[in-house]
Amino acid sequence: MRLIRFGKKGKEKPGLLKDNRIVDLRAVFPDIPDIGEEFFRDGWLEKIAQVTDSGNEMDVRIGSPVNRPSKIICLGKNYLEHAREGGFDNPEKPLIFCKAPNAVNGPFDPVIMPKSSGQVDWEVELAIVIGKEGKRIKNKDAFDYIAGFTIMNDVSAREAQFADSQWFRGKSFDTFAPLGPVIVTCDELEDVNNLSLCAIVDGVIMQDGNTRDMIFDIPSIIENISEDITLIPGDIISTGTPSGVGIFRDPPIVLKPGNVVECRIEKIGSIINQVV
Repeated sequence: MRLIRFGKKGKEKPGLLKDNRIVDLRAVFPDIPDIGEEFFRDGWLEKIAQVTDSGNEMDVRIGSPVNRPSKIICLGKNYLEHAREGGFDNPEKPLIFCKAPNAVNGPFDPVIMPKSSGQVDWEVELAIVIGKEGKRIKNKDAFDYIAGFTIMNDVSAREAQFADSQWFRGKSFDTFAPLGPVIVTCDELEDVNNLSLCAIVDGVIMQDGNTRDMIFDIPSIIENISEDITLIPGDIISTGTPSGVGIFRDPPIVLKPGNVVECRIEKIGSIINQVV
């Protein structure tokens, strides 16, 4: 299945995407909650799997596929070549940090330049959507806790990130976590460990990688994070970015108003955001 949220900002409704047609799930289930913690806790993923409606063509805004996750956990330096381009050693265990929920942004909504930091950069990432609460999840059981996968651009204000000597502020400005366009459930992805992903800025390919190059795979990431952090349904885990970010280029390339960033992952789709 391919889950979406559609409608005006703040008034999105849950839906299914079928061959570019949208099934309005509120029309089928008037009491269905928005896609988030309650949706996953109450078994709606299983209920909507039975929907046979083929949907309708709609010219509507697509929102973030998850409403207000409790947390967005990210992986740093999880691709070998990305660690190398920054002059870093490979981490011995997953390097995690967080983005604040206020950073969540629609897949086609603008990214807003912050006033307090320059050197804004792009990072295409495969993002996990958690479907079941869990703590101390074993490696072998990790996929039982995953609702599906989506795309995230881990937009980063490098000036703040480097000046603060920690990453939270520079990663958490409003609109700095575009997500979407859909959540693709696990059964639709034959091999999530072999997906091409790229970032394109104004039509030029900047990042071009594959999820097989992650240093820590998805089960290892979930096992590590959940050891002492309870994962809640609707949480996002963003799994790191391949090489090709702007700040480590010679000379560095940073985003400016008017730039358009596309983040694309095989079998999931694309998110496209203009910088304003």
